[in-house]
Amino acid sequence: MNKGKGEGKGEEKKGHSRESTEIMNSRMQEIGMLDTIGPRSLEVIEEDCEVMSACETRPYPLVVDRAKGSIVTDLDGRDYIDFVAGIAVLNAGHSNPAVQAAISAQLGKMTHCCSADFFAEPPLKLARKLRELSGYSKVFYCNSGTEAVEAAIKLAIWKTGRQNLIGFYNSFHGRTLGSLSLTSSKARQKEHFPGIRTVHTHYAYCYRCPLNLEYPGCGVECVKQIENLIFRKELNPEDTAAVFVEPIQGEGGYIVPPPEFHKELRKICTDNDVLLAADEVQAGCFRTGPFLAMENFGVKPDISCLAKALGAGLPMGAMLADASLMDWPPGVHSNTFGGNLLASAGSLTALEFMQKEKTGAHARALGSHIQQRLRELQDSYPCIGDVRGLGLMIGAEIVKPDRFIDPVTRNKIVREGYKQGIMLLGCGESVIRFSPPLVMTEEEADKGLERFEEAVKRGVR
Repeated sequence: MNKGKGEGKGEEKKGHSRESTEIMNSRMQEIGMLDTIGPRSLEVIEEDCEVMSACETRPYPLVVDRAKGSIVTDLDGRDYIDFVAGIAVLNAGHSNPAVQAAISAQLGKMTHCCSADFFAEPPLKLARKLRELSGYSKVFYCNSGTEAVEAAIKLAIWKTGRQNLIGFYNSFHGRTLGSLSLTSSKARQKEHFPGIRTVHTHYAYCYRCPLNLEYPGCGVECVKQIENLIFRKELNPEDTAAVFVEPIQGEGGYIVPPPEFHKELRKICTDNDVLLAADEVQAGCFRTGPFLAMENFGVKPDISCLAKALGAGLPMGAMLADASLMDWPPGVHSNTFGGNLLASAGSLTALEFMQKEKTGAHARALGSHIQQRLRELQDSYPCIGDVRGLGLMIGAEIVKPDRFIDPVTRNKIVREGYKQGIMLLGCGESVIRFSPPLVMTEEEADKGLERFEEAVKRGVR
C-alpha cells in the first residue's frame, strides 16, 4: 500500500514536470521565441522549469554561459550587448580581471570567518574605502539590498523608539517583510503579506504627474504633501521613525525627480526630527556619476543602503550611517555572512578600479550620449514617450499615441531586443531600462542602440 502511494506521487511529479515544460514551450511558441533557443539552452530551460520556483520571471529565453566587459555569451555561443549588467550589479564590468584576481587570492586563504564574531582584514579595508567614498563613519554589512533596507528600518526604529515609516508610490525596496512594507511598485509583490505600518506618498514623476500639476510651477507639491497631508491626517511626526526614498526610482520606472525634490525632503525630515534613509541599492556605486546618487542633489541622508554593484557580482550589502546614529549595542542586529571575505575582497577591488578609471565620469558622458541617441529615435518612433536618466541609469517610457502606458509594446520590444542580440529589461509599468556596465564603450553602446532601433521597429508592427 505505502509503495503504491509513493509510486503515485512520483508519477504525479513527473507529470507535473512534463506539464511545466509543455507550458513553457507553448508560451515561447506564442511569443515567437521557441525557434530562437539553441539546443543546449533548451535543455537547461526545460529542466529549470521542472525544478525552479514558478515565481521567477524570465522575459526571454536567454541562458547565459560567460561574459566579458559588456558582452554576454549564451550557452550556444551567441553574443549579446548587455544593457542590464545583472540589474545594475556589474558596474566594473563582467569578469573584471582585477576583481577576479582579488577574489582568487582571497579564495586561496579562506572563504568565510563570520565577521560578526571574528575580526578580519578584508571587511575592514572595505569599510575604510566606504568611509572615504561616502563620508559616513560607520558600516554594517549584510548580503543584499533588501537586507540593507531591513537593517536601516531596524536602526531607525531602535534609535527613535518610533514604529511608523513613510515611503513613496512606485518605490521598490525589496521583498522581505520589512522592506516590502516600503515597496509600492506592484500590488502582486505585497498581496497576502503583513507589514510594518507605512504611509506612502507621491514621488516626483513629472512626466505623468499624479497630482496633475506642471513642473516647475508646482513647487514640488508632491513632496510637500508629507507635511501638508500625512503629518496632519495620517501620522504624527513624533510617531514616525524615518522616510525611505530612492534617489532615482529604479523598479518603479527609472524616474528622476527634479533637483528641488530631495532638498525639500531633507528639509522636511530635519524640521520634523524624522530620519531620512536613502535606498542607493540600484543607483549607487558610481552608476549616476558620483559614488552615491544623492550627491547629484546635494543631500546627505541620515542612512544610506548599498548592495548590487557593491559586491561586484557576489552577494554583498551595506548600511551606512554616522556613529551618532549607529550606536546600537552588540547583538541588536547581526547576520552570518555579512562582510563575507570573498565579497569584501571583490568589492574593495571593484571600487578601487572604478575610482582609478574614473568610471563615474565615463558613466555621465556615455549616459548623455545614450540619452541623446534615444531622443533622436523619439522623432521617428512616437512610441518612445519619454527619455530620462542620470549617468548610466536611463529609462525610455513606451507609450500609446495618447501617451498612455503601453506595457504590451514595451514587452515586445524587450523580446525583439533579445532576438537582435541585446539584453534589455523593463521596469515600471511601461519603461525599458538602460543600465549597462560602466565600462561599456561608446562603440558598444552605438551598436546596441542600432539593434534597439531594429527591435523598436519590429515591436511596433
